[in-house]
Amino acid sequence: MAETPAFDEDCDTRGQRCPLPVLKARKRLKPMASGTVLRLVSDDPLARIDVPNFCREDGHTLIATSEAEGTLTFFIAKP
Repeated sequence: MAETPAFDEDCDTRGQRCPLPVLKARKRLKPMASGTVLRLVSDDPLARIDVPNFCREDGHTLIATSEAEGTLTFFIAKP
């Protein structure tokens, strides 16, 4: 079992559907310092597609993803 990455900020979007998880992640990441990590939690199945695309388009690094009991967790590093 992989170790959970350290993170600086948390964004829980469970219960919210596309595009809200990505929009809230973008809003939370904007003021964060370079090199910090956001943990994004979502139960929206589309997040498994939307979040990696968001990271690629905005230049963030998706450092880890996990899924347990229908909940997706993403660790996103700000460049």
